[in-house]
Amino acid sequence: MKSLKSTRNYPASMNRRRFVTSCAACVGCFSAMPLAGMNFLSENQDLKKMRIRIMYSLHADIQPKPDWPNVGFDFKPVMERINNVLSQNFPDFEFLPVKATGPEQAKKIMRQDKKENIDGYIVYQLNCWNRVVQTVAETGKPVLYADFQFGGSGGFLVYNAAFLRSESKNVGFVSSSNPNDLIAAVACFREVQKGGTVEDFKNATAQARIKNTSLNQILNIQQDKLDLLSAEECVKQMQQSKILAFRDTKSGTLKPLAGIPVEQVSFSELNAAWETADKDHATEVALNWQKNAKNITGVSFETLKTSAAMYIGMKEVLKKHSANAITVNCLGGFYGGHIHAYPCLGFHELNNEGLIGACECDLNSTATMVAITTLSKGRPGYISDPVIDTSKGQVIYAHCVASNKVFGPSGSSNPFSIMTHSEDRQGASVRSYLPTNYMTTTLEIHSDKKEILMHQAVAVDNDPDDRACRTKLCAEPLGDIERLFTQWDKWGWHRVTFYGDLKEPVIALADALEFKVVEEA
Repeated sequence: MKSLKSTRNYPASMNRRRFVTSCAACVGCFSAMPLAGMNFLSENQDLKKMRIRIMYSLHADIQPKPDWPNVGFDFKPVMERINNVLSQNFPDFEFLPVKATGPEQAKKIMRQDKKENIDGYIVYQLNCWNRVVQTVAETGKPVLYADFQFGGSGGFLVYNAAFLRSESKNVGFVSSSNPNDLIAAVACFREVQKGGTVEDFKNATAQARIKNTSLNQILNIQQDKLDLLSAEECVKQMQQSKILAFRDTKSGTLKPLAGIPVEQVSFSELNAAWETADKDHATEVALNWQKNAKNITGVSFETLKTSAAMYIGMKEVLKKHSANAITVNCLGGFYGGHIHAYPCLGFHELNNEGLIGACECDLNSTATMVAITTLSKGRPGYISDPVIDTSKGQVIYAHCVASNKVFGPSGSSNPFSIMTHSEDRQGASVRSYLPTNYMTTTLEIHSDKKEILMHQAVAVDNDPDDRACRTKLCAEPLGDIERLFTQWDKWGWHRVTFYGDLKEPVIALADALEFKVVEEA
């Protein structure tokens, strides 16, 4: 076992680049208790009391449909806690909370706010894809953009990256599970209160975030011996592979991805394979899952059998088409009545066997899984929707499908539980308790760009939070966590994580494909 003291303290050979801000230190920017707010108020009695609009970006108070965090989630206590924390800590501010589902409601509120003398905005992304912050940012007022983790994180990462790329001068952000980090960021509105610019405010939020980002964890990395193909042999085997894409009711040949052939197949063929799957075999598979799972919560044995039939059906269509990878538009197929069982447990089993089962008909992620599973002689990829928590210095990889044989079919197994799919509390999915203290390499291959996005992190924990997807692998990224905020608008939310230090092999594979490696941390 070798020790790594903080993933930000690099060996000399590593190209380390710290995010640097020119922000001057702001008095009172890191206030964390109501007393500090009272002291500021008493010492600055001549300052105008700021009026801050809090915009909650969400579907409804009680979530009416499947989405992060989950159907039926009650946001009212969340909003009440945020309102109370802010009002208690900032007696020199007046907070005016409202809710908006999208740009039309946001525009209406902005028109009203022109008469209300609003000084600044906090936009809280409670659900993922409600487009509210874009309208608020156009006001030119100081805007603090905050992520409600495991609720709004996808939209937050994608929309915030767009602000960073555009070099927006008035939007600061906070991405933390620690309320004190929200307090420190809100305190930076005082830059404007004291006569500073919106850019002073933005820089102050960056300074506060960097100051409070966790950097000092000591990690022990387990030895992990890789058995790899050469880059040239990997490319050859990728060309001999095939991806089956079940996107809708259409069929036909699609453009290859990184040299991997892709065939689109209709939902009807997958559903027929599910319907005709051998019932005794399905029962046997379901009993095996029941035996091996650490526990089963909210999932009946009948659901296990329908999931097992889907697994058997997927193996049948893979065999029929001489393919080794399958990706399914699972939610669209299930909610549209085209398929009648979630493929999550089937994907779990396929990935354990060295085949590829990939979520959401995400072809770039599927191609990534094919390429690196081939390169590593069977190590499965884990597609996830990542979340970034600066208070812990972590990226959390969250999804409802995960292998429990991360070192390949012949490697050791880790515990797993069977639960409902998180967003809608239906079907069957997996919470895999993934191994900690191992190096991981997270990737996304984009064939059209001829690029491979990459970052590395050390697995440190599994988060049991009931919100959002079931498996949540927590990892400390190598490199600069600030840079990890910058690529989401260009690459989308998904990433694919593999166990092992695959940096040099991936660079060699990129060279063989004539692709470029983009390091995002």
